Amino acid sequence: MNKERLYIFDTTLRDGAQTQGVDFSLEDKEKIAFALDDLGVDYIEAGWPGANPTDTQFFQKKHHFKNSTLTSFGMTKRVGRSAENDPGLSAIMNSNTNSVCIVGKSWDFHVDIALGINNEENIDNISESTKHFVKAKKEFMFDAEHFFDGYKNNPKYAVECIKAAYDQGARWIILCDTNGGTLPHEISKIVSEVSKIIPGKNLGIHAHNDTGNAVANTLAAVLSGVRHVQGTINGLGERCGNANLMSLIPTFFLKKDFSSKFITNIKSSNIKKLTECSRLLDEVLNRKPNMHLPYVGAAAFSHKGGLHVSAVQKDPKTYEHIDPQDVGNNRNIVISDQSGKSNIISRLKTINIDIDENDPKIKKLLNEVKDREFIGYSYDGADASFELLARRIIGEIPRYISITEYDVSVKKDNSGEIISSAKAQLEVDGEKIICEGEGNGPVNALDNAIRQNVDRLAKYSKYLKDLKLVDYKVRILNTGTEAVTRVSIESTDSKGKNWFTIGVSTNIIEASFKALVDSLDYKLFKDNAPASK
Repeated sequence: MNKERLYIFDTTLRDGAQTQGVDFSLEDKEKIAFALDDLGVDYIEAGWPGANPTDTQFFQKKHHFKNSTLTSFGMTKRVGRSAENDPGLSAIMNSNTNSVCIVGKSWDFHVDIALGINNEENIDNISESTKHFVKAKKEFMFDAEHFFDGYKNNPKYAVECIKAAYDQGARWIILCDTNGGTLPHEISKIVSEVSKIIPGKNLGIHAHNDTGNAVANTLAAVLSGVRHVQGTINGLGERCGNANLMSLIPTFFLKKDFSSKFITNIKSSNIKKLTECSRLLDEVLNRKPNMHLPYVGAAAFSHKGGLHVSAVQKDPKTYEHIDPQDVGNNRNIVISDQSGKSNIISRLKTINIDIDENDPKIKKLLNEVKDREFIGYSYDGADASFELLARRIIGEIPRYISITEYDVSVKKDNSGEIISSAKAQLEVDGEKIICEGEGNGPVNALDNAIRQNVDRLAKYSKYLKDLKLVDYKVRILNTGTEAVTRVSIESTDSKGKNWFTIGVSTNIIEASFKALVDSLDYKLFKDNAPASK
């Protein structure tokens, strides 16, 4: 059978920019836009020309995309102005795009309350705005805001709104679930009814995630007739977000109900770029990725229970709905107090430790992990510390830097400033080295004491110069005067690969120190530093 074409429309740079705490710079927008073009989405809605300086500057530049059509966004003309004399439409018309997406009301309640105009005036605004851009040979899309609520309240008027754009030559009519309150069965019913009036090849879906159904609603809309899908990277968007393209795109490719019926502009080889694309957005936003995202999250293919791991080793399909590598992700075998022997063996294989499954060291390692987790350690998210523990038990980690003593103090001076100081005694090749430093806290001071004196660490100085601490987290595991503290440290270097270490103690400084030492040891190990004499 002939497959039907689906068109992917990304609105990360416009709808996603409305997310609380998100403020894209011009450079951010360009980096994300080129990643989307490389992925192969059909449309990139990059913002609203004239609405703010960044968007205006972005559209003033000429961007040469290989696969995607740059699209500018705006709203229908205002009452009392012609389309030709509306400043908002002029800014969009003058942007360097051949494609425009204009939003207008399709719920009579909003026409009255939000716009303060009558229904006929709203229809005229939609019709004249469409005509204006179509006449200029722009590919025109109409975002029918609050369409599903409007249709449920007054189906006749909601349809009149979208027909006003369609009848004037709009390429796409996008049905918007703007407040995210519509459910999948309602989407299916309404889209099926609307597609009898406007062909599905001209219909799109724009779903928000306020009930957690944005992806489900989008899939329901596609199965019911729409052929244009809007969404954002990682579901970024206002309130609870938008439909997540990182879930929708692989579903269209890898799930038979969709892959047997539809094709997209995205090449099959590019699906492997989805995880990279997802994490690029988090990198740009300087935030920790959501590890539980479907398909692309770090935990999407993580296995913790021993019975699960045994089953996955025999046949991954038992607990994995796709091959993780299909979307550029990886399988992760978690080590915890729920681990069995199979977890340990599988995890050792991923770090290139080849050991006989009957070797007694495996049982020793398993018992050590369980004993440590009993007192507060958690190796779920501390892969570097687990690898160091495993290699120490197996006997594959050399001795690097010994830190024999350290002293940390915190004082408040006359000006009220709190100063943290640290002093550590290190030993390399039998030589004792005293390192001192200050910081904005005792842990930062201890870290600085070691790393700011890296030039004095002889043969290890070149390995540690590019070491950086990215994140530091503290969790109090119990209450009372003998509370146990767990410290997690995320580190990175110039090679760009992050690693995670952990320390546990009743003393927060000691817990931090253990995590910090593991970070140093892991850096030296992975860079093949020589052992200390």
